[in-house]
Amino acid sequence: MAGLRAGLIGLGMMGRHHARVLGSLEGVDLVAVADPGGDVHGVAGGRPVLATIEELVGKGLDYCVVAVPTALHEPIGLALAEAGVPALIEKPLAQDGPASQRLVAAFEAAGLVGAVGHIERYNPALQQARARIAAGDLGRVYQVATRRQGPFPARIADVGVVKDLATHDIDLTAWVTQQPFRRVSANTALKSGRRHEDLVAATGLLADGTVTNHLVNWLSPLKERVTTITGEKGAFVADTLTADLTFFANGSVPVTRDELAQFRGVTEGDVVRYAIAKPEPLRVEHEQFRDAVLGRQADIVTMREGHNTVLVAEAMITSAETGNVVDLTGLVGG
Repeated sequence: MAGLRAGLIGLGMMGRHHARVLGSLEGVDLVAVADPGGDVHGVAGGRPVLATIEELVGKGLDYCVVAVPTALHEPIGLALAEAGVPALIEKPLAQDGPASQRLVAAFEAAGLVGAVGHIERYNPALQQARARIAAGDLGRVYQVATRRQGPFPARIADVGVVKDLATHDIDLTAWVTQQPFRRVSANTALKSGRRHEDLVAATGLLADGTVTNHLVNWLSPLKERVTTITGEKGAFVADTLTADLTFFANGSVPVTRDELAQFRGVTEGDVVRYAIAKPEPLRVEHEQFRDAVLGRQADIVTMREGHNTVLVAEAMITSAETGNVVDLTGLVGG
């Protein structure tokens, strides 16, 4: 039986990884790729290298992956929607809220599967954390804190660190807690001489009262990708660089020394690093989108969720510019 006919537009730093996975994905045939700059990384594997989305659609696609610069997500996504082609669009969904809303509307009106490439959701550590939170292992969640920092990625030119990196943290926080953001406050800095921010410190409040904070930059020689989720039974620490999830349980041993027992709060308990399978997140993302296109049960980041993430990111930027807390009530859905 022939596989789904897939196309890929955008052969840059992220596009080359999509090409690798699509070229070996079970049940999928990567029939052609497109990039006006050509195949600079040599990933086409003998497949036709086209210049435009129109040429790519002309190959008769069952779906398409979009890995072009953020400013091009909207026009290429709308062209795919008009052609009736489901699409997986790299994050962020679009350059701003109105553009992302137009993409949501176009794909929903056409009845097409549309998804956003928020790859951190598929990291094994966060997948495990989400499953264990759903099972009640952490009890009520109190706080989600993320740290995402490292050197400047030369691949990024058209957005700042909020829309490029912090969107990972916005999406994973809302997903792992199953709660939308209700308000955010942020401060940013521009230190590298570019016109976009390269550092952000943001706090947020989710609909159920969970407090969040996010430290994100691309100014550090230290690469760090850590999410700490604190709840009534302890804390999960997910390191998405190593895909490790560690549980720090609240203490259950009574404190008998008076000088240590004056503060009767949480104490240290057992520490467990879970042994978990660690499949490649990008491959899992592609498998889930393939299944969604086939009409199977699948876990994808919908375009509406991607739109919500863009709105929260823009609220962080607005907060930094105005010095005000931004209320998202009624703007960001659950």
